[in-house]
Amino acid sequence: MKAYYLIRHDGRCWVIENEQGALAAPTLEELDSKVEHYLKEQGLLKKGEKAEVFMAFDNSTIPEWIRQYAQHYFNRIVEIEG
Repeated sequence: MKAYYLIRHDGRCWVIENEQGALAAPTLEELDSKVEHYLKEQGLLKKGEKAEVFMAFDNSTIPEWIRQYAQHYFNRIVEIEG
């Protein structure tokens, strides 16, 4: 299973969102835990399965002048096992 989100920091928390909704946590570790819990709770990740969660940084949250130098500023892939 693959899931895709935009990731940004709102000044307090890391926030990921897609068309299904949003999750937020103060640290990346806590955010990863929330993602794992959400996928399992929604029945999207079953025991023995693996999920690949791609988080593309929302470049609109950084100053426009730096975007040309940071095209992949903070993309991350998290693998979660059910």
